[in-house]
Amino acid sequence: MLFQWSQKYSVNVKEIDQQHIRLFDLINDLHDAMKVGKSQRVMADILQGLIDYTDYHFSTEEKYMTLYGFPDYLQHRSEHRNFVAKVQGFHSSFKAGSLSLSLDIMHFLKDWLSNHILVKDKVYGSFFNQKGLE
Repeated sequence: MLFQWSQKYSVNVKEIDQQHIRLFDLINDLHDAMKVGKSQRVMADILQGLIDYTDYHFSTEEKYMTLYGFPDYLQHRSEHRNFVAKVQGFHSSFKAGSLSLSLDIMHFLKDWLSNHILVKDKVYGSFFNQKGLE
């Protein structure tokens, strides 16, 4: 397992914590498929699933940010868009055969998500809690 969920990642919003756990699982699924040499198609499908779920998750966060008037919404949304664009680039290059999934990419995914949750998402957790979202 590349990426282990722990309580330190909790933003104290149940719906978002559950989505973060799912993102951890998807990154671990991709890592496991890469380690055992699954087919390009299987890994491309897992990577597409990660992209789709990430988009779903980011839309959840952004929905609450706009609903409650989170002050750093635009910056946070920009980080989301940049991440999605980068991962879509990985996916396109991987499907075209010009990129192979490597430990560097896996560590990028893990590190980006970990740092994003611990630094950026932790800020909105208490903000949302003050608005009554738990």
